[in-house]
Amino acid sequence: MNDDTQAWRQERRQINVDALSIGLAVGTYGLSFGALAVTSGFSLGQTMALSSLTFTGASQFALVGVIGAGGSAVAGVLAALFLGIRNSLYGLSLAPLLQVHGPRRLVAAHLVIDESTAMTISQPTPRAARWGFWATGVAVFVCWNTASLLGAAGAEAIGDPETFGLDAAVGAAFLALLWPRLRQRDARITAALGAAVALALTPFLPPGVPVLLAAAVAVVVAWPVPRRSDSDRGSAGTT
Repeated sequence: MNDDTQAWRQERRQINVDALSIGLAVGTYGLSFGALAVTSGFSLGQTMALSSLTFTGASQFALVGVIGAGGSAVAGVLAALFLGIRNSLYGLSLAPLLQVHGPRRLVAAHLVIDESTAMTISQPTPRAARWGFWATGVAVFVCWNTASLLGAAGAEAIGDPETFGLDAAVGAAFLALLWPRLRQRDARITAALGAAVALALTPFLPPGVPVLLAAAVAVVVAWPVPRRSDSDRGSAGTT
């Protein structure tokens, strides 16, 4: 066995350990999702279908939160789609690196989430990046859906969600997912504006609609504005 093969095995082993750690950490949110989905009116089968087919935590919590609050399915789906748009952008950026073709492309697209993207772009070589993507995506998928099943089954046994305060846990769980993304000042400002819009409109609009409008405001605020080049500014000053 040459040195390159040995080094790759060690690197792959470390990636697997990191991927499993991420999967277990994310799985804890799956417990909350499973319980909240059932207490919001979803059956066990519907909860697992949503967890496995949607497979993006923030979107799942948004859909469950809107419907659990009495909003329409359309409002819930639109809120989930707003939050899932970023995964499409991730996929576009990862496609040249992953080089996946055929039916595997559909599987890869399903595993494009925050965690698998972060693991992919943090690797030093293309081979390690590809291994990190698949290892992390599979680990999170298995842990998330296993935890969702356990949470949903447990919620069915509990009965009334108000007994343990689960009816108020959607917002807390969603905030826990959002909090690590608020490290930058621009993200905090955008989140604050969106929250202010949602709170201001909640008394006047049906459940789910304030969330959609807040998301729209956040998109407008965060939309990049093209900067004028020095040559453009110079030519503008001479006219």
